[in-house]
Amino acid sequence: MNYYFNNAMRLEGDLMSRGKEVKELREKMGMNRREFSDYYGIPYRTVQDWEAEKRELPEYLLRLMKYRAEVEYMMKNKS
Repeated sequence: MNYYFNNAMRLEGDLMSRGKEVKELREKMGMNRREFSDYYGIPYRTVQDWEAEKRELPEYLLRLMKYRAEVEYMMKNKS
């Protein structure tokens, strides 16, 4: 696992909420909410609600988003 996203990867049951994890992932990717929602094809309002913890983010979806971000990062920085 690459160090860049390693800190964003949390195990289920960690103290950090999923909403905070999404925000942390988005910020590490250097994106605002609009860019993040467009990148993943998720409505802007949904991302906003996840971060505000007004809507529940399924664990599997969070894992998929992290996986895609990690793969994209590795491909971009491939030597």
